[in-house]
Amino acid sequence: MFARLFYVALLGVALAFGALAPAQAAPYAAMVMDARNGEVLHSRNADTRLHPASLTKMMTLYIAFEAIRLGEITLDTEVTISREAAATEYAMGFQAGSRVRLRYLIRAAAVRSSNDGAAAIAEAISGSEAAFARRMNRTAVALGMTRTTFRNPHGLTEDGHLSTARDMTMLGRRLIYDYPQYYNIFSRLTADAGIAQVRNTNRVVLTQYRGADGIKTGYTRAAGFNLVASAQRGEERIIATVFGGRSSAWRNERVMELLDMGFERAPSHVALRTPPLPTYSGEPPSADGFNPPGQRAPSTSMRPVMRPLGEVNSEVFAAIDDAVGAALGEVAGADAEVAAAVEAALNAVEDASARPEPRPEPQAALEPEPEPETAREPVVPPRPAPEPEIVTRASSTGSRLYGVSLGPQNSHYAAERLLLRTALAELGTFDEALRSVVQISRGYDARFTGMTEDQATRACARLSARNVTCETVGP
Repeated sequence: MFARLFYVALLGVALAFGALAPAQAAPYAAMVMDARNGEVLHSRNADTRLHPASLTKMMTLYIAFEAIRLGEITLDTEVTISREAAATEYAMGFQAGSRVRLRYLIRAAAVRSSNDGAAAIAEAISGSEAAFARRMNRTAVALGMTRTTFRNPHGLTEDGHLSTARDMTMLGRRLIYDYPQYYNIFSRLTADAGIAQVRNTNRVVLTQYRGADGIKTGYTRAAGFNLVASAQRGEERIIATVFGGRSSAWRNERVMELLDMGFERAPSHVALRTPPLPTYSGEPPSADGFNPPGQRAPSTSMRPVMRPLGEVNSEVFAAIDDAVGAALGEVAGADAEVAAAVEAALNAVEDASARPEPRPEPQAALEPEPEPETAREPVVPPRPAPEPEIVTRASSTGSRLYGVSLGPQNSHYAAERLLLRTALAELGTFDEALRSVVQISRGYDARFTGMTEDQATRACARLSARNVTCETVGP
């Protein structure tokens, strides 16, 4: 009898605690996409409107990159942190009244998922969070995100602030291809956010999954554990999205399983189909007409004046060369030193890429250079030229006229970044090679040059063994 009463009492306590527990976990949704052409490889509840949490910051950052491209603001614009931004829930610690350059706010939002940083970005670009949310929604429509509504720039739970796994996967793809010069920010394990050195909230996937290079995590109690992740292996790039994970560990494992599924299902060779930049039905992206303090609306064009091609390239390439030289000189050091060299190179690239990548000027038809005045002598009939000596070319294995092509990239920056990563990954293979970016009809071809035929053949074989696409090029 006593045992029965004890059991009934225990059951009552369990039911009571159950009533106090959350009614139901956040719904689960997922999508896997081949980023090269946008083909959906797997989906589950992908069109269910759910709380995106900090995945919201992907749109905040997309608009920040767009505003830089259009000349509304620069990476070095100093943003005054308002009391409202500093008071945002779960803030990282930006102090009200302090002035922080936009580049640090972007790093804080992208790497550490800073809510106060996202709020400050919104106020700097649109004047207020409400105005920025209206711009977010206009941009979402222009990108084809048909089931997304934003209410704030950071993703804290708010009525009507909803998105879907499909829409967030599409947004991740646009970040990769619309702004490749900034996408490396999402792959950094640490970053200088101005007030502190911060660690990436997505570092588990970045360090444990081969080829992972982004993008963004998110969590609120209403949303559960969310993540949009991307990875590239050779020519293949996959994006996987999870909404409503039960824990960060479960979410990370599930995303890595979905990435595996994507690489298994995606074909090896697919024509890259990048979408055009969004249009806004006759009105500028910032329809509210707000300009950040100290910024003027351009009088003739929304695009900033381009710097000469050589000046920009000298900054980017000199910084990369210095970083690669330092890394190669300390090859015997720890991996952390190599990672630091890569981080320094990428920081330098980000600094130089604050301005749009200049487009090469059309080349005029080649004309013979005029001879100097002193060369204008009376014309003397030329003597018959001797018969040319016919020389058979020796073995090409010793001539440094060969190289290795890593294939076309979307931008000059992406090609340089691929060469840098490959050089660091294959220390010793490309020690004596030169890096070269050649503009071709399909984009920018990343090449190592100045190699012998044997060196190029062996180097490409090593890359192929690591599933890196390459081909030898020669005279």
